Amino acid sequence: MEIRSITVFAHPGYPPRKGVFRQAGELANTLRLVYEAADIPVQTTRLATIPFPLLVKNNREARHLAQETEALAAPHGLDYLSLGPALPGNPATYTWIPEMLSATQKVFLSGVMATSEGTIHPAAIRACAEVIHAAAPLEANGFANLRFAALAGVPPHAPFFPAAYAEPRRADPGVLGFALALEAADLAVQAFRQAADIPQAQRNLTAAIEEHAGRLVRLAETVAQKRQATFFGLDFSLAPFPDEATSLGAAMERLGVPQVGLHGSLSAAAILAAAIDAARFPRVGFSGLMLPVLEDATLAHRAAQGTLSVKDLLLYSAVCGTGLDTLPLPGDATAEQLSAVLYDLATLAARLGKPLTARLMPMPGKKPGDAVMFDFPYFANSRVLALEARPLQGALLGRAPFALKARGQARRNA
Repeated sequence: MEIRSITVFAHPGYPPRKGVFRQAGELANTLRLVYEAADIPVQTTRLATIPFPLLVKNNREARHLAQETEALAAPHGLDYLSLGPALPGNPATYTWIPEMLSATQKVFLSGVMATSEGTIHPAAIRACAEVIHAAAPLEANGFANLRFAALAGVPPHAPFFPAAYAEPRRADPGVLGFALALEAADLAVQAFRQAADIPQAQRNLTAAIEEHAGRLVRLAETVAQKRQATFFGLDFSLAPFPDEATSLGAAMERLGVPQVGLHGSLSAAAILAAAIDAARFPRVGFSGLMLPVLEDATLAHRAAQGTLSVKDLLLYSAVCGTGLDTLPLPGDATAEQLSAVLYDLATLAARLGKPLTARLMPMPGKKPGDAVMFDFPYFANSRVLALEARPLQGALLGRAPFALKARGQARRNA
């Protein structure tokens, strides 16, 4: 297990205040030293702000905010920045994102499609699809879309990027908060290696999570008290790394699924997620099962074989994790096709009352089945997935927001 990110949350102001970045860097680096002294590796330190539409008034200011925050972060040891989501109440802010991505290299952004209360914004879904479409040709292999996600029901203080943002109402320029994003797929692989049955596999994983969480929390609370910062919690989403030892796909197959994507995979995903749910620790963000195709060696391999599809991953999102993540899609995917996929994801999040995200990556010049290869240590090679989507019609093209109550809530109110 490693800490993928120590994510600090702050209100930077506009123009950005240098002191905020200095204080955030000091907090993040203190935490890094504390964890590394305890033999817990830390991959990155990051800063997430309140949503950028609350800081700037126009496209020019948005571009300047992105460039200035990137410049201010680097000297203080902050590896990446998330400037939060575009908001449905300010539709123009979605159109600013491609230029903000183009002008930076380490700035992440997002766009809200649906709220935590279950309100779906069709116009925002279309706007997110247009961002993905516009960002695809900005970098080789569609890499700019690695830094953008469409959000459905995602609360503040989730430490995984690109979803991370600070809650505006709690963001005092003088007070910092932080959360930990964990890369812990290896715990699942180890827990299932010698399990004779499902109950034992779940007990093994739950116990491993609680053991590691206890150490992480004790150290975090000690630093938070000394630095007068707020510790929001852990996101134990068992994020993978592209090798077999830290592959959630491999963990699912250890449970008995012949190949991820075949029937039985849904059960394996739910069993994994239930083991995380049973663990006791202060939660933030998703704390579920993360299935990013290009970040997981087994998932990338099964996608390349044609065993694992976009629809499969959407189905697994219903019982476990974070949504559709790092999916290599055809380069000629239209905004209308992407909208249909995002609509499904937003609806699933609202109906289930859970946070989900979509990080879709159209690959310029690539068609379904084409190989995709990367000179990037966090990605595995794979093939382009087929996109079984056509433009929506009729009422689904309407722009008026509507509400979908979560199933359990609707039944309680009946």
